[in-house]
Amino acid sequence: MAKVEIYTKAFCPYCTRAKNLLSAKGATFEEYDITMGGPKRAEMLERAPGRTTVPQIFIDGKHIGGSDDLAALDRQGGLDPLLAA
Repeated sequence: MAKVEIYTKAFCPYCTRAKNLLSAKGATFEEYDITMGGPKRAEMLERAPGRTTVPQIFIDGKHIGGSDDLAALDRQGGLDPLLAA
């Protein structure tokens, strides 16, 4: 199974939606809560240049984008192959 990483904030409905989709696919993920900022927020900004919103999702190091990007990838049939890698 692919390594999935997701940067989130507390009370973020888009984060919840993305995590629910990943869970429904049977994917396990490492969640980084950046509610209070800190080094993980700086890491996210470095890994996803120009993106300041959450969630930001990475699969095997590849930047997928946010919740809408993840859902679009799933609708296009591209999410399952990435998760299976």
